[in-house]
Amino acid sequence: MASKTKISEAVTLPLNTIIDGDCIDVMNSLPANSVDLIFADPPYNLQLRGELHRPDNSKVDAVDDHWDQFSSFAAYDKFTQDWLKAARRLLKPHGAIWVIGSYHNIFRVGSALQNEGFWILNDVVWRKSNPMPNFRGMRLTNAHETMIWASKEQASKYTFNYEALKALNDGVQMRSDWVLPICTGHERLKDEAGDKAHPTQKPESLLHRIIVGSTNPGDVILDPFFGTGTTGAVAKKLGREFIGIEREAAYRKVAEKRLANVRKFDKESLHVSTSKRAEPRVPFGQLVERGMLSPGEELMSLNGRYKAKVRADGTLISHDTKGSIHQVGAHLEGAPSCNGWTYWSFKRDGKQVPIDLLRQQIRAEMEERPH
Repeated sequence: MASKTKISEAVTLPLNTIIDGDCIDVMNSLPANSVDLIFADPPYNLQLRGELHRPDNSKVDAVDDHWDQFSSFAAYDKFTQDWLKAARRLLKPHGAIWVIGSYHNIFRVGSALQNEGFWILNDVVWRKSNPMPNFRGMRLTNAHETMIWASKEQASKYTFNYEALKALNDGVQMRSDWVLPICTGHERLKDEAGDKAHPTQKPESLLHRIIVGSTNPGDVILDPFFGTGTTGAVAKKLGREFIGIEREAAYRKVAEKRLANVRKFDKESLHVSTSKRAEPRVPFGQLVERGMLSPGEELMSLNGRYKAKVRADGTLISHDTKGSIHQVGAHLEGAPSCNGWTYWSFKRDGKQVPIDLLRQQIRAEMEERPH
């Protein structure tokens, strides 16, 4: 199942592998500056006291596993500090981390993140559309969990696929409150006895949004608390590499079976909407050089109010001003700035056509060229 990526002459990175062991020890054994993104779902330290029952007296399958139990807040803080230090060492200079937690632990984790030198970018509220009720009626229904997204350094140029998340959100800017359901039905993995394979299995929809928004195909994603492998399953589908660390044999067994049945999406479907700023720069003068527009040709503002002529050097001239497509547009509109690409149009076959279509044509040609 494993593949290897060469990091140095002496060390290789164990990609697409679930590693058995303590997450801190394993992370410290991997090469530094080798991972693009970390998604961490650490123990929440729920501090449960006694069993919880529903009104019909049936027992609630709560998180009472040994791995979620710590002797004190100090012990939990030491554990958090140690795994975050190991995680930060692994991240590439422009890498980032997502950590998810509940009110029991997320504030302590947030403080530790800052103490270790991470730079917090956002906190995201995962609002569960189908939360478990508060059966005792002593508190508000706990209907959300909190995720912290942080870069390795304040100056890190972390990946943020803004346009892709906007597209996922029906063309509206993605907010920091995400309404998604918890795992139920066919997505909830079961063990051989028919019980939940893991008490805190995260939905694939949550990881899909994170991975699409903050990684690119081929990136390496590490999950130090791999559980039943949600991070790996979504990473594999989306053409990312993953490394999972999980010390519980029962979870590894479920995760390995799950991952064996996952298929990567076809290469073409892995491409996502990119930021306009990330697209190749095309000088307006290139349109003139290539004869797509001719010197002396008249451009018209899309609002129909103003005209200007194209000059041989790729500038425009209007009745009282000259300059770039942006400068002339701003002057005519009396505005501090203007995006000339979306302001000007030219006439073809009796129709006004935005000049930006010519720019997109050149960009499409660039993408078709062999790299």
